[in-house]
Amino acid sequence: MGHQDESVASSLESGYASGASASSSGDLPTIHLTKQHLKFLNSTLNDLAPIDILRWAKITFPNLYQTTAFGLTGLVTLDLLSKLQKETPSAPPIDVIFLDTLYHFQETLDLIEKIRARYPNINLHIYKPEGVNTTAEFEVKHGTELWKHNPDNYDFTAKVEPAQRAYADLSVGAIFTGRRRSQGAKRESLDIIEVVEGGLIKINPLASWSFAQVQEYIKENDVPYNELLDRGYKSVGDWHSTEPVKEGEDERAGRWKGTAKTECGIHNKRSKYAQFLYEAEQKRQQEELAAKLEQVEIKPEHIEDLVATA
Repeated sequence: MGHQDESVASSLESGYASGASASSSGDLPTIHLTKQHLKFLNSTLNDLAPIDILRWAKITFPNLYQTTAFGLTGLVTLDLLSKLQKETPSAPPIDVIFLDTLYHFQETLDLIEKIRARYPNINLHIYKPEGVNTTAEFEVKHGTELWKHNPDNYDFTAKVEPAQRAYADLSVGAIFTGRRRSQGAKRESLDIIEVVEGGLIKINPLASWSFAQVQEYIKENDVPYNELLDRGYKSVGDWHSTEPVKEGEDERAGRWKGTAKTECGIHNKRSKYAQFLYEAEQKRQQEELAAKLEQVEIKPEHIEDLVATA
C-alpha cells in the first residue's frame, strides 16, 4: 500500500521505493510519496486531461482500484478506463469496488446491471455491512433508522468499515474516486492525488471538471446513468438521506439536507464513530494492563530495592 513517509525521503530520490525493495516472492514494492513529490505531481497532473491522468496512474500504482457508487463522475471514469483497456488489452484491468449500504435506491441497483451489460469485462467487488446481506438483517442487528438515531455509527457500519475491509481483503494500494472541486463543500480545494490516513493513495482524475462537463461526456458517449438524475438528483446516495437539488443549489446540496454534514465518513480522515471505537479500544487496553499490574505480587524486599534505587 502506498503511503507518505518522511523518514524514508532521504533514500528515495524519485519519491518511489526502488524496485529492488520487492521481495523475492515477486511482490510489488511499496510506493512512498514525500510531501515535496506529492506537491510536484499535483502541480503537473492538474494540467492534464482526465484520460491522461488515468493512463499515468495505471502504469504507476500497483494494486489500483476504482471505488464508485456509479454517480456521473464515476461513470465517466469507468468509460475512460474501458477505452484505455482497448488501447492496451494485455494490461490488467482496473477492478471496481462498490459499497452496498443496503439502502441504495432501486434505480442505483438497476444501473449496476446496465453497467455490467455495457462493460462485460468489468470485475465488480461488492461489499456490504459486516455479517448481513439484506436490509432486514441489518435492522435486526443494528435497529431501524440507525442513520437517524446514530448517524456516525451508521456511517461507520454501512460505509467506512466495509470500505476498510475491501481495502484489506484486496490489498488495495491506490484508488480512483469520483470527487470533483465543483461539488463544493470540503471538495473545493481537492488535489488530484492525496495520501490519506493509513497510507491509502486517492486519485481524483476528474477533480477539475464541472458538472456540465461530466454530463456532456455521458451524453456524447451514450454512457448509462442513474435515472434519478433526470428527476433533479445531481448526487445520489442512500434513499433516506438524498433529495433532488433545487435550481442554484450546490451539486451535493441534496445530500443530508438540513444538516451540517457533507461527507459520509469514507473521505474523512476518521469518522467520529471510528474515533470513538479507537479511543474505546485504547481505554480497554489501558484498563487491562492496569488490572494485570494489580495482580503482580510485590514482595517487601522488592519494595526496599525500589526505594533504595529511587
